[in-house]
Amino acid sequence: MKKEPAVSRISAKQTVFQIIKFTFFSIGAGIIQAGSFTLLHEFARLPYWPAYLIGVVLSVLFNFTVNRRFTFKAANNIPVAMLKVAAYYVVFIPLSTWWGDALTQGAGWNEYLVLGGTMLVNLSTEYLFSRFVVYRGAMNTNQAAQKQQEKAQDTQEEKGKNLI
Repeated sequence: MKKEPAVSRISAKQTVFQIIKFTFFSIGAGIIQAGSFTLLHEFARLPYWPAYLIGVVLSVLFNFTVNRRFTFKAANNIPVAMLKVAAYYVVFIPLSTWWGDALTQGAGWNEYLVLGGTMLVNLSTEYLFSRFVVYRGAMNTNQAAQKQQEKAQDTQEEKGKNLI
């Protein structure tokens, strides 16, 4: 019989660590996004919006993959989780493409200033959406999290035996 993973609430300390991991992985995704944007905008001479759109899609694929596995440690249904993330981006990408194009083409703002600001908005809103919508009830349910919980439980039991 297959053992069901124990869904546990996470402490404030674990939440802070989770935010730090999410931020560092998002920096990696940001490097992918900024690098691809730069290549497409500067070298391929694409306008802001297609360069941004391609860059953001590449970063989303990376970010989803690593954060699901290492930050949220989720074993929930991958297609369902992807659809939830896609729902977030169905709203975020058109809005951010629109405001990015309006600010760069219409208002004359620097493309990289707009890209950086957009990436900060994306970082904070995507974390909240992932934490409270995509992985709600599924955090710490993958095999790595289960092994970590078992190891912590064994350590606690050993400490208890040593006190007797």
